[in-house]
This record gives sequence, structure tokens and C-alpha cells, in this order.
Amino acid sequence: MDNEQSKPPRRQRYKGTHPKTFKEKYKELQPEKYAADIEKVMQKGNTPAGMHRSICVNEILEFLNIQPGQTGLDATLGYGGHSLEILKHLAPGGRLFATDVDPYELPRTRERLELLGYGPDVLSIRKMNFSGIEQIVYESGPLDFVLADLGVSSMQIDNPERGFSLKVEGPLDLRLNPKSGNPASHLLKRISQPRLEELLIENADEPNAAIIAAAIKNEINKNSPIETTTQLKSIIKEVLQFIPANERDEIIKKTCQRCFQALRIIVNDEFGVLDKFLEKLPAALATGGRVAILSFHSGEDRRVKKSFQQFFREGIYSEIAPDPIRPSVEEISSNPRARSAKLRWAIKA
Repeated sequence: MDNEQSKPPRRQRYKGTHPKTFKEKYKELQPEKYAADIEKVMQKGNTPAGMHRSICVNEILEFLNIQPGQTGLDATLGYGGHSLEILKHLAPGGRLFATDVDPYELPRTRERLELLGYGPDVLSIRKMNFSGIEQIVYESGPLDFVLADLGVSSMQIDNPERGFSLKVEGPLDLRLNPKSGNPASHLLKRISQPRLEELLIENADEPNAAIIAAAIKNEINKNSPIETTTQLKSIIKEVLQFIPANERDEIIKKTCQRCFQALRIIVNDEFGVLDKFLEKLPAALATGGRVAILSFHSGEDRRVKKSFQQFFREGIYSEIAPDPIRPSVEEISSNPRARSAKLRWAIKA
């Protein structure tokens, strides 16, 4: 009896031959234990559950030109892929600061990097928004380089509990920090129809913003709160039934992506945060310091472009990217989530 009680509980089996839900993908969620399985997933052009594949790594490293002994900032730590590659170039004597607001992923990334030998003596991680970059500079001094990857991490998208996924049922949350602020479901209850329509246009260039905003508010006004990702997706799908059948599925998919993006941006005040960060950047950089910013939609890219151009005209930046750098065809083929990425850079005068 004692032996039976001491046995660990058996892992719950999934139905069929392949795991389908996030929690069932136990091999993908343990990359250190199932390296061969992880490699198979990536060879198929997919991102393993619970992981994130860093984008434009070679292009970023080539521009930043990191030297041993420098001090820099990874403003969006995420899974830590960019930070890991940066750290390899800083020794001896260099130091990397990193920030992130995600209370769940940040400690996991910290532990992962510490196990690889990058402890607090070389890597200083702070749970904070990158709009407070001046707080880092107070501790670090002027920065030799700054990297900001503005995309949502794959481990946030894939976990249905975070409310980012269009594929499975989950709470309509969309907060990068679920412990702060209000979820998207709360936003939809209190926002007016005209303002919702405006946000769908401003944040995602949604061509069907008017009818989607009307349908959402009509549903809520019937005392039917929209609490889950699938509820919102169903409303959008119903609104777009007028689209020809041979085009409908693809347009519904892209429309859902745009609408979720628009809500995520407002829930996290992403444009406001980015504007503050861009305004403070020049003061944070050392003379000759370099900044690289990876954006994933037009609203972000426009802000980065205009900020760099303004400070270039004022003589604060000595050089800026003439055009955005795009991921290679090979990278997009192996990692489709890289498709919309644009990399811009600037150098402090």
C-alpha cells in the first residue's frame, strides 16, 4: 500500500495520436527534456507551445555591433532569445539590462538564462514597462545599445488562458500583464460604439470597423457580455457573412486578427507606451549608441519612423535606417510569424 501511495500520478493522456490543447503538449512545454521533438516542430515551420522564436537575430546583431564590455538594454525580454545572443557578445566585462511586464513569463526566462550561466552579475532583469527607460539609465549609465522587439511573444499567444488566441476558447483578456488594468472584455462593456469603430480603424486599419463595432455593442446592449475569445470571433464571423463564400474564411481570419490586435493595443496602451519610450531614447543612449526596434504593424512602424526622422533632422541621431529591414525569405519560410516584422535602427550623434 505504501509503495502504491508513493508512486507519482500518471500524466493524463490526450485523445488521438497528437496533442491538441496547450496543456497536452507536454513535450513542447519542456524543451530542455525533449530537444528532438522541439526540433521536429520547428522544422515544420511551427513554434513549439510555450516557446518564442526570436526574429531578425542576425540582422539585429550585425547592426548593434556589440563589443565586449559594453552596457545595453533589451527593452522587451520575452522568452529571452535576443538577450541570449546579445550576452554571448558582451563578455568579458559587459552587462545587459532587460525589462518586461509579464509576471508569469519573466521569472521563467530569468531561471532559463541563469541555468545557462547568465546570472545577475551580467544580466539585470527588471519587471517594469520600457517606457520607464530612464530608471534603467539611472542604474546603468548611458547605454551603448538598446533593442526593443514590439511583438507579442508566442508563449503568450499560444496559451489560451491569456486570451490572445483566436484558435481556442479563452477569456477575452489580452493584457500583457494580467495583474494590472482591465481585460478587453471590460473595455467592450464601457466603450461607446463610435469610439470602438475609431479604435478598430486607428489601431488595425480595419475596413469593416463600422459594422463590427455596431454588432459588438448591439450584443452587449442586449445584456449579453462578450467574455471569451470565441464569442468575439463568432460575432465577427456572423457580421461578415455577406462576403463571397470563396473569400470568406480568409477574410474572417484576417479581420479577427486585426480586431484582436486593435483591442490588445488599447488594453495595454501600447501606442502611448511606445511614444514615451521613443521620446526618452536619445537621452538614454551614449554618444554613438545604437538602437534597433522591431515592429509588427503599421501603427508601430509609423511611430518609430517619425521619431527617428525627427531626431535625425534635429541632429540628435547621426544616422537612421533609410528603409526598414525585413526578415529573409528563408526566415519567413521557417517561421511564418516573422512575415510582418520590420526592423528600423538609429545611431546617437
